[in-house]
Amino acid sequence: MTKIIKSDDCGNSPKNLLVESISIALALGDGRSLSGSVTDDIRWNIIGTDLLQGKESFDARLEQLSNDKVIEIVIQHVATHGKAGAVNGTKKLKNGKTYAFCDVYEFSGVKGTSVQDITSYVIELKPG
Repeated sequence: MTKIIKSDDCGNSPKNLLVESISIALALGDGRSLSGSVTDDIRWNIIGTDLLQGKESFDARLEQLSNDKVIEIVIQHVATHGKAGAVNGTKKLKNGKTYAFCDVYEFSGVKGTSVQDITSYVIELKPG
C-alpha cells in the first residue's frame, strides 16, 4: 500500500483538492481515478520525455506508470487561481528511486471541474 502525505494547502478549495488528487493519480498511474477529471482532448507534456495528446495516449501512458511500485507520495504545495493550478512533491519507488515533480494544470473553464492541459516536470533525485 502506498503511503500518501497530503498538503495542508487544500483547505476548502475544490480546485486545490482536484489538482492534488490528479497529481496523486498521475504518480500512481491510476487512470480510473482520472476518467472524469480530464477532457477528451487532454494534452500532457512531460517535459523532456513525452507530449501526449488525447485521452487514448493519456490512458496508455498512465497504464505504463501503473507498473511503478510507488511506496510513498508527499504533496508539498498546491495552488490554484483562475484557470490554472500547480502541485509539487516527491514520489518514492520500491526500487529505491525518488523523484521530485511539479504538475502545472490548465482547467477547461474557470469553474475548474476538469483539466485540459498538464505540464509535468519530473526529476530523479540522487540518494542521500
